[in-house]
Amino acid sequence: MRAAFMYGAGDVRIDTVPDPVIQRPADALVRVVAACICGSDLHPYHSMPVGEASPMGHEFIGIVEEIGGEVSTVERGDLVIAPFAWSDGTCEFCREGLQTSCLHGGFWAAGGIGGGQAEAVRVPLADGTLVKAPVGEDSEFLPHLLTLSDVYGTGYHAAKRANVGPGDKVVVIGDGAVGLLAVLSARQLGAQQIILMGRHKDRTDLGREFGATDVVADRGDEGIAAVRDLTGGHGAHKVLEAVGHMPAYTQATGVVRPGGVISRVGVPQYEEAPVGFGSLFGPNITLTGGPAPVRAYIEELMPAVLDGTVQPGKVFDRTIGLDQVPDGYRAMDRREALKVLIRP
Repeated sequence: MRAAFMYGAGDVRIDTVPDPVIQRPADALVRVVAACICGSDLHPYHSMPVGEASPMGHEFIGIVEEIGGEVSTVERGDLVIAPFAWSDGTCEFCREGLQTSCLHGGFWAAGGIGGGQAEAVRVPLADGTLVKAPVGEDSEFLPHLLTLSDVYGTGYHAAKRANVGPGDKVVVIGDGAVGLLAVLSARQLGAQQIILMGRHKDRTDLGREFGATDVVADRGDEGIAAVRDLTGGHGAHKVLEAVGHMPAYTQATGVVRPGGVISRVGVPQYEEAPVGFGSLFGPNITLTGGPAPVRAYIEELMPAVLDGTVQPGKVFDRTIGLDQVPDGYRAMDRREALKVLIRP
């Protein structure tokens, strides 16, 4: 089969590799019908040292082609959504809705598990991982369902960890796919005011469609001042940081109000961040967030996708075949595309 591999910064290739096979009774083989490139894939695209090739992709949906003897929740022919982390569904962390900390799980493209930017994937712990969707592979809902494998669930996680609720003033930092879907999630949870901090008009226009009441394009002190002006001078109750770089964290600490919450879901590209008296401790600010256990949210979010109430798949603005994946990385890196959909 064909699959995408990264060999170093800026070097993505499509290789031919052996087809995956059932290795354990809890495995399932899934033929990928839709996958995508994530903004977090651009981190290694910028910095990965040359070395052993790494399989790419952690967001995919597909058709179950084969199951191991212990698999009981899905069967051949089912269309399934694969969260970006696989998990057993039974350990204490899974039972608490924290599947990203599963005692027996892991992440795609690591530990000998293939990536989702491929024609097929072996799914470990299929019963705990895969979620059946009641549609076929020709469904018009595929792009929207695909967002449940990561970006929609991650944006929702940002809002849930911040405990966004009715009447809240919310700031979302970042106009990538996760930030835009954090806007959508904050609206679903009843936020009164949603300020999107982003400077790409095509993206912030989509953010307004998803529910942003205001857009702030300025950064640094000017951006902080603009947000505080929009919030009566006090700042936002909840700040959802969907970038992962230090300037975004600095923005977050600048726009949150005393007693507020900063929820980070952008993969941090820094090791140290201020949390002392002058930043978070003194004004009683809560810092939360982390990798989204999207498996915990799929059943909750899927009905609104299937009845058309929300259309999170609008974040996809380019569709390519598997052979064009290197071009897709370049397009996202150059901000010529917001999020690239792959149809193997």
